[in-house]
Amino acid sequence: MTDDTNPLEAALSRLSRAQRQCVDWRDGSLLVLAGPGSGKTQVLTSRIASLLDEGKDRSFRILALTFTNKAADEMKERVALFAPGLDERAVITTFHSFCGQVLRQHGVHIGIAADFAIFSLDADRKATLRDAIERCRADGREVDIDESRALSMIDRLKSRLISTERAPDVLTKVADADEVVLLYRAYEAELRHNNALDFNSLILETYRLFKTFPAVAERYRRSYPYWLLDEFQDTTNAQYKLLREMAGDKFRNLFAVADDDQIIYQWNGASFQQIQRFRSDFAAQVFQLPTNYRCPPAIVDAANRLVAHNAQRSEAKAPLQVGKPHSALPPSEQIQLRVFESAEQEAEGIAREIAALSVDRRANTAVLARTRALLESIASALGELNVPSVLSQRRDDFLSPEVRFLVACLRQACRPLDRRNLSVLVEAFNRLGGLSISVPEVVAEAEATGESFGGTWLRQVGPTGSNDPESANICLAAARTVFAEIREAKGAVEHALENLLRLAPKGDQSSVELREDAAVWKSLGREIARQIGSAAPLDQFLQELQLRSKEPPAPNDAVVLMTVHGSKGREFDFVFLVGLAEDQLPSYQSRQKGDDSPEMEEERRNCFVAITRAKEMLVLSRALRYRGWMKAPSRFLREMGLG
Repeated sequence: MTDDTNPLEAALSRLSRAQRQCVDWRDGSLLVLAGPGSGKTQVLTSRIASLLDEGKDRSFRILALTFTNKAADEMKERVALFAPGLDERAVITTFHSFCGQVLRQHGVHIGIAADFAIFSLDADRKATLRDAIERCRADGREVDIDESRALSMIDRLKSRLISTERAPDVLTKVADADEVVLLYRAYEAELRHNNALDFNSLILETYRLFKTFPAVAERYRRSYPYWLLDEFQDTTNAQYKLLREMAGDKFRNLFAVADDDQIIYQWNGASFQQIQRFRSDFAAQVFQLPTNYRCPPAIVDAANRLVAHNAQRSEAKAPLQVGKPHSALPPSEQIQLRVFESAEQEAEGIAREIAALSVDRRANTAVLARTRALLESIASALGELNVPSVLSQRRDDFLSPEVRFLVACLRQACRPLDRRNLSVLVEAFNRLGGLSISVPEVVAEAEATGESFGGTWLRQVGPTGSNDPESANICLAAARTVFAEIREAKGAVEHALENLLRLAPKGDQSSVELREDAAVWKSLGREIARQIGSAAPLDQFLQELQLRSKEPPAPNDAVVLMTVHGSKGREFDFVFLVGLAEDQLPSYQSRQKGDDSPEMEEERRNCFVAITRAKEMLVLSRALRYRGWMKAPSRFLREMGLG
């Protein structure tokens, strides 16, 4: 079979010698230090496909963990292309999604029912905390603690894998430790009462499962003899401990791809030490992929000069090498610097420069900044010039009441006694139909009659449904189908959305939100089907839906504006990095910590990540004044050789 007819052989033939060495690695732990634009996704997916192809007659699966659903979906697509018919044997997913799957299959061992809900929204978590406080007070235990602080403390404990039992031992220096422990326990009890886990519980409870029942971890080691870890530098301490517990004392087939120059989530627990621990704990060999195939030579040189000022890097870390020697622009134009009098003039100047680009070029242009505030002013300036732009940010929930209601119906069908979801369902339909049905009344009647919450609510709504029969009754008809026959549930929702879109007038904000949400629903439906299969149970579909951003896709002609953190893993032909002044990038907080502090090193890595998103041209800009205060040029400009 020739390369033309064998997609895997064709993919392997395109790899460099260093990349092929990584792909061909078999048993034992390997750490691949892969710089930006080095083709790490191609290496990971080629390795997965190669392992599957070689083992097509054996019974085993492959586990690949990454940090975003976008990355997991991209890897899944490539593996399906390289190894058609074998890709179902590769589980390629995020840490949290994997933990959700583990707990649904084995969580019963630690008292977690398979149909648990995931509370990832702040509104759900705050409501759970308030209910926990009320239960404490009803039991005569007064709690006087700020809700936001309490949730923050609970999150910190969970991120350190500290259970309610261990909490008193680690909070000895906290003034109100007794109240925090009391509320932590009450909060967890309330989650269990709701048959729910919050986002941080997914890692904690999976770790607890593996630690308490080692046989479950052993089962995963037998079923998945090869593990691949993408963006390993972003792992938190909790995720690393989870991996250690799952691997046990002898399992060593871990293939980790990392770059210590791209650690920009230090605030969330990512650490240079994590990479060193992996090398030590798993006796990992190290390969390097320093060749950058994305950026033109001038950007590669600037990136090398910049990051060389950091001390927290692997020993003998190779500098980036140019893998793209030919560029559409001469070296003098590959990096350009703009200086403005004020932040306002910076926003206007960058907007005018982008407006002068052709529509095709704008579609491949991104504006990056350390903070969202700078991006908002540029978005406003672009709007005044009639240049379409999208300010990218994660959206954890749908906005339109129609889609919120329909999704709540699906959840209620899977979990008939979910009170928190019932509130979302009832409130959304009250808004749609102009009704005032009370959630407590629905619950009270259901408990008195033994009927489900959904069935009781339908009876209270009645046959007419609402004061607005056009849109609300389309939703009501879908709800009746969902509650009557769960196998028809997704189809009923999709049919309702089609009818709602036909009715929606163009132009008003509510219609815009509905159209965006409908587009997101369809897009996520396709992504989730590729990830878990179109025949997956509804509760598994809803778990994936809950964990994914509901941000609508950007229009094809829009300029993308995003923070440096949001740009991780992305690439664009033209990149504008704004705000390169002291107290902006680097931030004021990092300057307060000191020039040689870990915080300053992370700011330098932020800058490194930002500039290496550019495939053709990088424009760096700064203003002399921000908020009326004079600011010196960013030290990073000088370190790149540009100041």
